[in-house]
Amino acid sequence: FDIITIGFGLRNFTNKSNGLKEMQRCLKDDGKLLVLEFSKPKNKTFSKIYDWYSFNILPKLGSILAKDSDSYQYLAESIRMHPDQEELKGLILNSGFLSCKFYNLLNGIVAIHVADKK
Repeated sequence: FDIITIGFGLRNFTNKSNGLKEMQRCLKDDGKLLVLEFSKPKNKTFSKIYDWYSFNILPKLGSILAKDSDSYQYLAESIRMHPDQEELKGLILNSGFLSCKFYNLLNGIVAIHVADKK
């Protein structure tokens, strides 16, 4: 493949390292990986507010709007367990990619990682 993209899915992999290695294997030598994923806000105050919202408000909204609080509780938990921007960059590089950079969106709630195979 020339490009592999994944949006809001990598955090659900049971073994992120193996998944990233497989993506690296499937890319052409000049291929790119683009990962769009929830991440960790960089501002500590904002991060605490976001964490509180994720665990207290989001599941209640899910219960009211979608009749499914469990999925929204899982969403908050999976975001909390997912590596931060630098950790994910390290996982990507350790999976065989030559270079990786990331771009924070929404104060780091979401990040885009761009990696080059060679």
